[in-house]
Order: sequence, then C-alpha cells, then structure tokens
Amino acid sequence: MTATVGFDIGTQNTKIILLNNNNNNDDDDNDNVDNYGKVLAHAQIFSGFDPAQALKDAVAQALKTANLSQTDITSFTATGSTLETYPYPVTNVSIMSAITKAGTHWFPNAKTIIEVGAEEARAVKCDERGVMIDFVVNERCAAGAGAFIEAMARALEIKIQDMGPLALTAERASSINAACVIFGESDVVSLIHKQEPKSEIARAVYDAMADRISAMVHRIGVNPQIVIVGGVAKDVGFLTSLKRKLGVDVLTPEFPEYAGALGAALIGLSKNKTKERPKI
Repeated sequence: MTATVGFDIGTQNTKIILLNNNNNNDDDDNDNVDNYGKVLAHAQIFSGFDPAQALKDAVAQALKTANLSQTDITSFTATGSTLETYPYPVTNVSIMSAITKAGTHWFPNAKTIIEVGAEEARAVKCDERGVMIDFVVNERCAAGAGAFIEAMARALEIKIQDMGPLALTAERASSINAACVIFGESDVVSLIHKQEPKSEIARAVYDAMADRISAMVHRIGVNPQIVIVGGVAKDVGFLTSLKRKLGVDVLTPEFPEYAGALGAALIGLSKNKTKERPKI
C-alpha cells in the first residue's frame, strides 16, 4: 500500500491526513485498489515552538496508525502557516484551495465554505463545479477566531470546552465589543463586575464572533449550502450563534479541524501522476 500525505501547519496545531494512493490494478491486495483515495489515518499535534518536529511526530503517529513506513509515502502536500519549517520535499497549496477542496469533497453541493481557526477566519465562494470564485479573510484581529473564545473563557474562569454548552442555557446575551480581543476581554470583565450571569456573557462572546463572521460572509454572498470547517466549527456555542446570525443552516463535517490537511492531500492525490517516490 502507498499513501499521499496532506498536512496543515496551523498556528496552534499541526494536522496530518494519509490517503490511500494505491491505484495499481495489478496489486495483489484488491482492497487497496477499491479504497483508493480513502483516509488511512489522521493525527493532530500541538505545533509548539518547533513546528518541524511537531510535523515529524504527527507523520510518525499517522504512519503507525496506518501500519505504514515512510517509504510507502508517494507525495507530501502542505498548506497552512510557517511552511518554511517543513522537513519534507513538498508541494505547497494555499489554505483557500485546500479548504475549498475539502469542503466540496465532504459536501459536493457546497457554495460557501467558512473556516474559523485559532487566529484567522476566512470564507470561500464556489461555483457549480466546486471551483473557488471569490474569498474573504478576516485577519485584522483574532477577535473573529478561536483565540477570542480562549481569552474570554479565561476571563470567565471556565474551561473552554464548557463555554458552548453554557452559552446555550442563556435566554439573552449581554453586549460586548468583538472588534479586538483586548476590548472584548475588558467588556467581559466589566460584565463580571456587574454580576451578569456567566451564561449570558458566554452567549455574548459567540454572538459577537458570529456578527463578525456573518458580516464577512455577506461580503461574498450567503450562498447555501454553507459549510463550516476549522477547529471552532466543533464549538456548539459558536455554531448556534452563527446559524442564528446567518438565518440559514450551516453544515459541519465529522472532523472539521482536518479540512486543510484533507484538502492538501486530495490536491496531492490528483497531481501525483508518477510512481517516483520522494526522497525522505
């Protein structure tokens, strides 16, 4: 069996996807041929201060899960940040291309794909063929990304995984500033001093984030089907607020945090036309 590797080096985590790249009909294992393009393994490791080592560890973990060795890898395709740190011979693809490929792979009728990660948020508009025709990026401040939720959870002195369920219990939302993490945290502290319920503050955090993301999406048009990927897509509090702000349903794949890695792997799979193995 051979594999194509896609990886996404995020500012917080490094994600790896291994896809079956064995399309040789003469192979003795017919299951490998039937499962061409299927996910063999995935891994996620904290990027930390040494993204290159994190990438090596993630690759090793995924290979162990798939019961493969590095000599079974036919290609590496990379996306994400700090791409200059990778220790493998790779092909680079933009994060926009990667999330478009993954989003339309999971949901072939997707027209809008939103990605909300730790530091940035972005949205892509697709045509009928699943080709990106427009995009928008929120990179002014991390207030529209996962770092905002983490900062507000610290201010509220609750675990980040408890923020979403807590927000769902609120009947109303307080008002906070989502233009900046610092201003938002200051507003949260003020609300705490006013003894506002934590549930209402938590909902305010998500509503403020959803306001920013929905405004960003409106710049390219609200075009269903809408798919959300990235680690924040798993946060029920944010997802609920975003659906409420957009006024339409939002689809979420099973492993939204792997969108960049999957998209990179799928692009690598489609480009890998030779049998030459990379030198590792």
